[in-house]
Amino acid sequence: MSATVLLVVANQKNRKAWRELLSNQGYKITAIGSGERAPDLCLHLRPDLVLLEASLPDISGFEVCRRLKRDARNHLTPVVLIAALSEDCDPARALQAGVDDFWTAHPSRWEALTRIQSLLQMKSYIDEQGEAVVLSMARSIETRDPHARGHGERTAAIAVELGKRIGLGKELLEALQVAGIVHDIGKVIVPDAVLLKPGRLNFEEIRIMQQHPAEGVRICSPLKSLRRALPMIRHHHERMDGSGYPDGLRGDAIPLPARVLQVADIYDALTNNRPYRAALPLQEALMTMYQEADQGGLDMDLIRIFASSAIAFPPVKAFVGRRFGQTRSN
Repeated sequence: MSATVLLVVANQKNRKAWRELLSNQGYKITAIGSGERAPDLCLHLRPDLVLLEASLPDISGFEVCRRLKRDARNHLTPVVLIAALSEDCDPARALQAGVDDFWTAHPSRWEALTRIQSLLQMKSYIDEQGEAVVLSMARSIETRDPHARGHGERTAAIAVELGKRIGLGKELLEALQVAGIVHDIGKVIVPDAVLLKPGRLNFEEIRIMQQHPAEGVRICSPLKSLRRALPMIRHHHERMDGSGYPDGLRGDAIPLPARVLQVADIYDALTNNRPYRAALPLQEALMTMYQEADQGGLDMDLIRIFASSAIAFPPVKAFVGRRFGQTRSN
């Protein structure tokens, strides 16, 4: 994805010059002239870099940066603060505000582009390393429960295959692949006594378990490469009748990729052992999913598409081969 820059510059002429300079480098630019809107806009755009002036008509750039960095979702977003020589150029104040680069004068075009490129390259590197850590963390969480080993990889494979069959585009399929692997990463906050409990959860334990989608989004949201996966992570436990969590979304308000991930997640959970029950046979699992859809919980159209060709899904073929001694075909 092209880098996105949020430009916060008061003077319209300067704002236009910065926009033209950065647009010519292929960056996606959103430009505003005041600071109050910047924090909300930053959360909406999720820019790769924020470039702002210290002197703004409504609020100082120092305070804008302080508000941005107060939100954990912006911790990895580099902020460049530009202060004219006639303004307060105290580097200590900039450091306290959380500024990543502090310019005390407008640099030349070459210097500005070089410094911006360096910050963006560092951001990209941090994102890549962060994604690797998140994926490793998601897999390590599965090791807490012997029954859940491989659940993320299998769920991802099933979700991608189902996504292909309903015509999802390449970018959403890639996001489904990642979301399938990390969708339960929020369970890092769930104690083993709850996660591995063989019996029914009580009210407080259910409340704890239901926090994991939102916690997963909190963990993954600072990373640009995971942004498209966030709605899938957050909403894979919603229900078509509105009785799911964490937001109680209903029907088409639940993003379609999240519904796809839900089908894959539930199927894999049903057909593998869990602390509270043994794995179900293929046909019994599909019947259970049909019943859930009929009762208003799952997307019936997706269940029909999945069930009509479930045996052809790679993870399902492997499952059937293990259970009935068949050889998996390539």
